[in-house]
Amino acid sequence: MNGGFSVEGIIKQIRDFNQERAWEQYHSPKNLVMALAAEVGELIEHFQWLTEQQSRDLPPDKRAAVEEEIGDVTLCLLNLADKLDIDIVGAAGRKIEQNKAKYPVHKAKGRADKYTELG
Repeated sequence: MNGGFSVEGIIKQIRDFNQERAWEQYHSPKNLVMALAAEVGELIEHFQWLTEQQSRDLPPDKRAAVEEEIGDVTLCLLNLADKLDIDIVGAAGRKIEQNKAKYPVHKAKGRADKYTELG
């Protein structure tokens, strides 16, 4: 499903792409977070005003545009993690484990409450 790409391979491609263009000078963590927020905003635009059902059943052209924006968001996030020397997969795995502790199945199943409200 990932087209033969790996996280490490994509990060190397990001580094090479940026180095070839001498863009590292612009890629401080602050600037990358701002770029990430902008890209997430572009992703949000595709879902603004859609119903829940419409957001689940995107027409092919809209789905292609969403896929492109998800790619942009992912590249920004990977670039940020790389600049901060954060293992993005490890960070995600640790966060899942934290969420399991905050949201035990017996308290959270079928509920959208914040963990502080589960009782």
